[in-house]
Amino acid sequence: MRREDTIGARGYKDAGVDIDAADRLVDAIKPLAEATARPGVLGGLGGFGGLFDLKAAGYRDPVLVAATDGVGTKVKLAAAAGRHRGIGIDLVAMCVNDLAVQGAEPLFFLDYFATGRLDPAAAEQVVTGVADGCRQAGCALIGGETAEMPGMYPAGEYDLAGFAVGAVERAALLTGADVRAGDMVLGLAASGLHANGFSLVRRLLEEQGLGLDDPAPFADGRPVGEALLEPTRIYAKACLAARAAGRDGLHGFAHITGGGLHENIPRVLPGGLAAELDAAAWPVPPVFRWLQASGDLAPAEMARTFNCGIGMCVLCAPDAADSVAAALAEAGETVHAIGRIIEHGGEPSRVGIAGWEAAWRS
Repeated sequence: MRREDTIGARGYKDAGVDIDAADRLVDAIKPLAEATARPGVLGGLGGFGGLFDLKAAGYRDPVLVAATDGVGTKVKLAAAAGRHRGIGIDLVAMCVNDLAVQGAEPLFFLDYFATGRLDPAAAEQVVTGVADGCRQAGCALIGGETAEMPGMYPAGEYDLAGFAVGAVERAALLTGADVRAGDMVLGLAASGLHANGFSLVRRLLEEQGLGLDDPAPFADGRPVGEALLEPTRIYAKACLAARAAGRDGLHGFAHITGGGLHENIPRVLPGGLAAELDAAAWPVPPVFRWLQASGDLAPAEMARTFNCGIGMCVLCAPDAADSVAAALAEAGETVHAIGRIIEHGGEPSRVGIAGWEAAWRS
């Protein structure tokens, strides 16, 4: 190394950017990325762009589907609790579950990690979670960016963004256009809050005087932080299995994220249709009952803020429901028949939830 390079590196470190720490992080995560390799991946980490060969992945007439997302203020709880691995799984889940809604197979993933001062151990935990999520989804981690930006973030905090690309054969693309009155709505159980509503959760924790290491009033034997940071469930492989089993009878998926049941199901409903759900048809996990009681939240507010125990909805013809439900169960999902699609004269499409007052209040 030339003398001027050494001086420049030292000066940058004095300004708050540690290039050597970033290099060590890259070395640590290379084997994590390599462990997610799948057919279609060309090359490895370190280039200016990740490469993927659709033909080698087996596609003939593919449509590419792209999704990007983050995990919101859940990262603040992760940083405060010192539990970083699960947040990486969340990041992948939020993106690949959106791809599954279109019937797409997740192919590859890239992450963006930004912080004021790089903590290599915490960052490695995050990327370990990202790699774990990619393995669960069947996609490859082919690149990413670690940005150290002094002054942009409080000490010990960071932000994340994820980018996923998937593919689906043109003839198998799902748009929701085939959803019709009489279709059944199957709900797949959520693993917890997933990655939405955490600004409200954090406010309620403060109001209740609960620390992240305190026993969780909604999860016996677990501290608050551990229970609230349960990673988002990844439904991608199960959705692909259901699509294959349901064939033309599977008409749509709805990933229940920000906006809850009320706002996400209508995103895949054609005009003139509505979803009619029965709140008694699935068990509401204790964390949601605790949130409702702690915040004195109306059921309507719960339904448009949280997933309320259902992380993905599957819309299918009645004669396909058994085969779809069987495929989902075989893939490890807990499936509930939670409602049906009905005709609705008004616009926009809507979601009605019967019995929520009794089912969702503690």
